[in-house]
Amino acid sequence: MNIGLDMMGGDLAPLEVVKGIQLYLQSKFIEANIFCIGDEAIVKPLIEEQLVSSPYLHVVHAPEVIGYHEHPTKALKEKQKSSIAIGFYMLASGKIDAFISAGNTGAMLVGAMYSIKALPGVLRPTVSTIVPKLSGKTGLLLDVGLNADCKPEQLNQFAILGSLYSQHILNIANPKVGLMNVGEEEGKGNILSQATYPLLKDNTAINFIGNVEGRDFFNDKADVMVCDGFTGNIILKMAETLYEVAESRGFGKDAYFNRFHYENYGGSPVLGVAKPVIIGHGISSALAFKNMIDLAEKMLQTDLCGKMKALFETAQN
Repeated sequence: MNIGLDMMGGDLAPLEVVKGIQLYLQSKFIEANIFCIGDEAIVKPLIEEQLVSSPYLHVVHAPEVIGYHEHPTKALKEKQKSSIAIGFYMLASGKIDAFISAGNTGAMLVGAMYSIKALPGVLRPTVSTIVPKLSGKTGLLLDVGLNADCKPEQLNQFAILGSLYSQHILNIANPKVGLMNVGEEEGKGNILSQATYPLLKDNTAINFIGNVEGRDFFNDKADVMVCDGFTGNIILKMAETLYEVAESRGFGKDAYFNRFHYENYGGSPVLGVAKPVIIGHGISSALAFKNMIDLAEKMLQTDLCGKMKALFETAQN
């Protein structure tokens, strides 16, 4: 398998990216070739300086960088020699099997949707986040910002994509799916929630358990929690702040609160596109980059995108 890594994306790049690669190479038997996409005049000396050496490592020159504040579509069009543009070219042409970046999120989303495109039958790709449960288990929330306004049919598909991710990446057998709402009873909520509920209830591809409320977020009532991106992003930012508050109050080393730290999970995959695309936090550390490589490797090993494609093809026939 071949994994592409944007060496220039992130506030701490490229040094932390190189250190992340080093952690990955030291962690286990290597199964993936890593293609380091970035300005080789900067990347190669850093790799040598950090004593990172492996036959699995390959540097791909990309002299341009897309900044955080650049318009995604315009930047991808005008900076075709940027690390993100070259990464998506390599992904679309089959030179790499997965692509990782902690750079411009908008450019990553545009690249994912227009370079490799959504899977046939998928209305809109989605982005999820990990939810640490009080029991020690792990949950999934989606969408968390890619789709601020949603239709019921899209939330129904998010439930399928989240269930498959939970099964094959989080190792949750028959994950329980809940619809984020303001009450447990069927018929509660706004127009979107009321219209989505019967679709989820009739969906034989998921294990739907009904509505879940904010108080259920950290317990085990649901493994996969579905909502529109507007709601999901508010929940995500609140959860991130919860960790910051805990850390500032001296609970940063607490076993539970420590699970909220972004670097434990690395990045968020774009679900519903043809190949693995993983978006990292802008301040990604070496450990975060190492974990993103691990995630890309697991998505490829389990053929998660292939399983998603097969399920949606079956649903269309």
